[in-house]
Amino acid sequence: MLTHPSDEVRPSWKARFLPTLLVVFTSLLLTATGCLAPVASASALPLPSAPVLSALFSLAGTRPANLGVVDGKFAPCPTTPNCVSSQSQDKEHAIDPLRYTSTSEDAFSKLKAMLEAQPRVNILTTTDDYIRTEFTIPIVGFVDDVEFYLDRAANLIQVRSASRLGESDLGVNRKRIETLRTKMRDEG
Repeated sequence: MLTHPSDEVRPSWKARFLPTLLVVFTSLLLTATGCLAPVASASALPLPSAPVLSALFSLAGTRPANLGVVDGKFAPCPTTPNCVSSQSQDKEHAIDPLRYTSTSEDAFSKLKAMLEAQPRVNILTTTDDYIRTEFTIPIVGFVDDVEFYLDRAANLIQVRSASRLGESDLGVNRKRIETLRTKMRDEG
């Protein structure tokens, strides 16, 4: 018995899409970690590099327009749990500012030098009391916007670190600031 083509049962979009996504993600992971290098050298076909793959999948997101400091304050964190700020009042987004024992100028210079020495950090703006950076997450190419404000009145460096995309950052923004805090403390 013949049936109408619209009567056939089609798999859901997830059933059609997930196998392809799994192959792409696995290939990306194996290429970025170098596991496919022996295969690439044995074949005539070159494998794309991690930057090429991340550009293909462009997970950088759009650069926010609300960044910067206005009247000594950063933009508030969004309601999503992928942002931390030393100026946030709610527990989910709050993080301590960076403290220093040297002069404010020395502390801010040291922070800038630490940022310049880190891989995948793009410093976009630097003034005598503000640094705006983009941190790119390896392999997948997610970009996080990280800001630092030298609050001379309080003898602190205020911080804000936020993911551009996604709902959760799995604690990456908080870990980033805590790592910088430890480095600043250890380097005096």
